[in-house]
Amino acid sequence: MERIKLALYGGPFDPVHNGHLAVAKAVCELFALDELWFIPAHIAPHKRAVPSASPFHRFAMLALATQMEARLRLSTVELESPERPYTIDTLTRLRAKYDDSARLFFVMGADSWLEIETWRDWQRVLAMVDHIVVARPGYELRTDHVPAEVSARIIDLRGKRATEAQRALVANREKRIFLTDIVQEDLSATEVRHAVRKAPETLDELVPRSVADYIRKHELYR
Repeated sequence: MERIKLALYGGPFDPVHNGHLAVAKAVCELFALDELWFIPAHIAPHKRAVPSASPFHRFAMLALATQMEARLRLSTVELESPERPYTIDTLTRLRAKYDDSARLFFVMGADSWLEIETWRDWQRVLAMVDHIVVARPGYELRTDHVPAEVSARIIDLRGKRATEAQRALVANREKRIFLTDIVQEDLSATEVRHAVRKAPETLDELVPRSVADYIRKHELYR
């Protein structure tokens, strides 16, 4: 039986915005994924100097943003963890759950890729599942910051179409790192939070309408 292709997209999502959704939809199409799971993370209080939404609110906004998208799902694997897990912990748990029934992909932005060597057990992270690194404006998709044995597993799909990406998946059974520029969305959660306080009239342009209404209703990020 053919394995399903399942992508894991982690982050604070504080809040989820149109850029996150554009990445999720584009990655699903490019790699012909069966599902993509948003995995909202806990946020350490000392890391946030601006208003932040609770895990409950962040999960609720994700649910609203993805409710009409059949392939986009939510996971509470990190929110329900008794500790605040590292990426290696989450991947270990999900890899054990799915065993060989799914081919797992971890989605990250170019900013995270450039900092990958600072992650806990980062080489194990890169070896445990396939990775999809998505370009972001202002960040160069470099490969010279990782050792040769890691760079040998990188497949550059920038400028490539879905047929070429899917061909690369079939040809490579070992864990790979795929680089793509399928989305060039210049938007951040910081910008959304700033808009709530300084330019609320622009909020509907940055997040789905249901999310904008939720933010206003619950007076988030004030």
